[in-house]
Amino acid sequence: MTVSGWIHILLFAALVAAVARPLGGYMTRLFNGERTLLSPLLGPVERGLYRLAGVDAKAEQHWVTYAVAMLLFNVAGLLLLYALQRLQGVLPLNPTGMAAVPAALAFNTPASFVTNTNRQNYGGESTMSHLVQMAGLTVQNFVSAATGIALAVALVRGFTRTGARTVGNFWTDLTRGTRYLLLPLSLLYALFLVWQGVPQTLAGTVDATTLDGVKQTIALGPVASQEAIKMLGTNGGGFFNANSAHPFENPNALTNLVQMLSIFAIGAGLTNLFGRMAGDERQGWAILAAMGLLFFIGVAVVYWAEAQGNPAFAALGLDNAAGNMEGKETRFGIAMSALFAAVTTAASCGAVNAMHDSFMPLGGMVPMVNMMLGEIIVGGVGAGLYGMLLFAIVTMFVAGLMVGRTPEYLGKKLEAKEVKMTMLAVLCLPLMMLGGTAFAVVLDTGLASLANAGPHGFSEALYAYVSAAANNGSAFGGLSGNTLWYNLTLAAGMLVGRFLVIVPMLAVAGSLAAKTRSAASAGTFPTHGGLFVGLLAGVILIVGGLTFFPALALGPVAEHLAMRAGLLF
Repeated sequence: MTVSGWIHILLFAALVAAVARPLGGYMTRLFNGERTLLSPLLGPVERGLYRLAGVDAKAEQHWVTYAVAMLLFNVAGLLLLYALQRLQGVLPLNPTGMAAVPAALAFNTPASFVTNTNRQNYGGESTMSHLVQMAGLTVQNFVSAATGIALAVALVRGFTRTGARTVGNFWTDLTRGTRYLLLPLSLLYALFLVWQGVPQTLAGTVDATTLDGVKQTIALGPVASQEAIKMLGTNGGGFFNANSAHPFENPNALTNLVQMLSIFAIGAGLTNLFGRMAGDERQGWAILAAMGLLFFIGVAVVYWAEAQGNPAFAALGLDNAAGNMEGKETRFGIAMSALFAAVTTAASCGAVNAMHDSFMPLGGMVPMVNMMLGEIIVGGVGAGLYGMLLFAIVTMFVAGLMVGRTPEYLGKKLEAKEVKMTMLAVLCLPLMMLGGTAFAVVLDTGLASLANAGPHGFSEALYAYVSAAANNGSAFGGLSGNTLWYNLTLAAGMLVGRFLVIVPMLAVAGSLAAKTRSAASAGTFPTHGGLFVGLLAGVILIVGGLTFFPALALGPVAEHLAMRAGLLF
């Protein structure tokens, strides 16, 4: 580890903190229905869309109605994207003549993009036409992200309203999140990427001649427009198979920094929205502080692990001073590769600028742990906030048990219904993560896709199911996921990891919205200070440790010990 590396990491953290408040203020005005800077331009368009769709923007919905609207919208998106892939061979904007996507993969992909997971069991430039990339994948990048934001706002309304039967209007929240937030930011971001050299064209390929005189065919396409929302919406699905390690997606150090910042920007801003809507910005800063504490622990571990280098190389007499550069781009180096790995898995992004499968065992463990915690360290846009607030409910329940009084958060009593629904949302993730891994490592059809045996092979399977259920989408590249078994089981993990968390969460929002808010008293536990931040982070780590340590012990920990003993190379 170097001083320069840590300066870059601290600079990144400072930029995230700097954008959180202005973005939070803008989103608060937006979702409260107040006038914003873009209202004169986009307001007439928004009202026209509502009239066309028959939506009454002022009519709010009960949480059940909100959930049904959200589910139906996502089912429609899944079916449409499936059809686009299956008909790809006869549709336009297919300059390289790509054939229809096989059925199992064509099911896995919309399940992935609709759930904001964006895991890819294919190479984008060799599988999907420009039409599918633009009208299918990019559209889902926008609306899946907007769905997550809308759901987070619905839960915040549950905490902040008193005696209410509604949590908002899904169609209004979805439209505003897309039109006023994601589209304008993505437009500016795409222009920046084009300036930095990212392609934006309908051409299919270009031929080049190498220095050796060999002809090379290079894939092109509408990359910048997909790259922008891929990062801002914490989607992660790359136009190219190499994702953000590809120079056409991430050309230089400046784009690398901006990509990391854009992954965290909206998620961090939503914590400020939470504080503002709660009437106390300190509540939002406390949530962001807990996220930051967990994030810095992960960054320190993965940076340390990768900076140590591979002991197998040292045993061979090779220079290990540069650290473990296997699977990393020299233009980013150890520090920025480690930081990117922590950022993309602390959020539910899944974009990578280095191959996680090539990380040292403990370095690769950090992305896994980030996802195992439920993608709550900033997390996906919206998903990170509502995941963290669910853990805040668990934390206040634990605090209530310790002092013998009814737990409450922001003046709302947390009773049996809220705690049960919260635990249902929290526990469905380890069920899919550990259950899927268990089947994959004992069945021949699962084992056949692993590139490695022993602890690292176990880690490949574990990472796949953890990434799917956490809606992250990154992967240990040693696992070949494009098989019937993995396409179907990972799709199931992604759907459960998204929607079986969302529905109980909305039930919590509806229940809390109907409650009255109690005034703070001398016995009220303050939820805006350091004690709450520490307790929240501690509960998250304890729950995650008790749940996942056996799996981690069989995978990355066992591999680390074997490597240090010289038994595994």
